Amino acid sequence: MTPSTSIQSSYPWTTTPFIASAPMGGFANSALAIAVTQAKGFGFIGAVFDMVALATELEKTSKALLGTEVPENNSTLPVGVGFLPFAAKLGDAAAVVAKFRPAAVWVFASHDLEEYATWAQRMREVSPLTKIWVQIGGVAGALRVAQLVKPDVLVMQGLDAGGHGWEKGAGVISLLPEAADVLAENGYGHIHLLAAGGIVDGRGVAAALALGAEGVVMGTRFLSAPETTVPHKGYREAVLATGDGGQNTVRAKVFDELKGPNIWPVLFDGRGIVTESYTDYVEGVGIEEIRKLHAEAARGDDAGFGPQNRRTTVWAGTGIGLVNEVKGAKEIVEEIREGARTAIERAKAHL
Repeated sequence: MTPSTSIQSSYPWTTTPFIASAPMGGFANSALAIAVTQAKGFGFIGAVFDMVALATELEKTSKALLGTEVPENNSTLPVGVGFLPFAAKLGDAAAVVAKFRPAAVWVFASHDLEEYATWAQRMREVSPLTKIWVQIGGVAGALRVAQLVKPDVLVMQGLDAGGHGWEKGAGVISLLPEAADVLAENGYGHIHLLAAGGIVDGRGVAAALALGAEGVVMGTRFLSAPETTVPHKGYREAVLATGDGGQNTVRAKVFDELKGPNIWPVLFDGRGIVTESYTDYVEGVGIEEIRKLHAEAARGDDAGFGPQNRRTTVWAGTGIGLVNEVKGAKEIVEEIREGARTAIERAKAHL
């Protein structure tokens, strides 16, 4: 069983293939969301703790896309918002959603899956037209979320993804089709599935569509876009200079230990560029010493992102080697969309 309607029917400004920018907390703000949506993709804004800052970004977005500070009644703002339930307060987040009514709320990273259901119920109460997206990294987890939350979209995140995800998982090439089969067998084949993790160009999009996804979500690719907020210019420079992502990025919890104790739920870790902090950890250097060296590097002119003594975390996925030049978000979406069509036509020639 596949969805009876396309994902574009819920988000009519989008076109095929469906491309969304990930709600990277602190990185994905109004400028990126606006540019991706204007390119007929689906732009997301990522929230962490500060709901006042989120409201400011949504007001900018609404003015740019709708010409008003908030959407008209019985309508939604054509972007999404991503929340981390372990970090954000539900009441504060719901108040922002009630005011701006984004087209989608994406929830990810909770201490248990039942928490997603609590968030989904509250968001549906305050903004009934807002669709619910859940990011998940396992087949059994996808089925449980389908049962508990009844989401509109499941983002199936493979281990190649940059930033945070389930510590234990699989690449999207096996994760997505198995999840699709299990969901369909259990009566949840109507849920839209998107692929994430290691997808940075049109070939990756074409592969995701062949796996059964209706579209893709990308984060690492948009790190090259000027519209993406980065903490220091050295962050983007590190992304552009790094190749061979399977060797030069790694998943590790130590990335979340550099400023103090890790606050992420136990099931999660994150993928970033291999740094001196990570290397020291592997070699047995104590965490207090690693934190001290990190703090010293972060105070430097390059904020610890430079090629010498790189100690500050640069979140990025294994597709980083295909991200090697600065491009605007609109150009990225259009280039990838055309690249996917080309890749599909090339594949047909081999059938």
